Amino acid sequence: MTTKQLVYMKGTKEGLVLMLDDQCGYSELVSALKGKLMEDRFDEQIEVQISTGNRFCDGEQMKELLNVVQESLHVRVSKVKSDVITIEESNQRILESQSSTYVGIVRSGQKIKSEGDLVVIGDVNPNARVEAGGSIFVLGRLKGIAHAGVNGNRDTVIGASWLEATHLMIADVMEIMTNEKKELSETPEMECAYLLADGNIAIKRLQELRVIRPNLSTFKGGS
Repeated sequence: MTTKQLVYMKGTKEGLVLMLDDQCGYSELVSALKGKLMEDRFDEQIEVQISTGNRFCDGEQMKELLNVVQESLHVRVSKVKSDVITIEESNQRILESQSSTYVGIVRSGQKIKSEGDLVVIGDVNPNARVEAGGSIFVLGRLKGIAHAGVNGNRDTVIGASWLEATHLMIADVMEIMTNEKKELSETPEMECAYLLADGNIAIKRLQELRVIRPNLSTFKGGS
């Protein structure tokens, strides 16, 4: 009878990942981990990621796993990946998946904020601010400050019928709309701002959003 392998190493584009079985008992996993690590040695210091899958580990268990790996292999654990989220994280995701609609002009000095996506039906005047945990869509002129992904979501976007914002922010990245940048946005077409892989904010026609961020769509059905 073949014994199931509880611990194995896998090379990915992110580097070396130590995959831990999430179905066996915790003590059984620790024993298997120690046995596996006795077989592997590295001549130089490397970084390893640990994947715990669907296993929930409390603080003490996670500390023990980290110590076993780092002391046995003499490596540095750069990241721990888990498919399990806390109740707080789950509640935050639910809030961020919802959308809020504001109808009217957002006037100078006024701030409108949403936990999820924000839809503004009206103009956002200069010195006004709109913030959202998700994406922002302005059905009007966006002349003030817009901050999407305030909780760190870098896949969010900012769309507007007329994009004339003074400042655009997505997650922790800010773009000051210089005259050169404004000229790119001064077209009769609706546009959106999004974050590139290199960390810069780019502006495209809103029609290209389904290609830029295909996962934003949650619509089911149609033909």
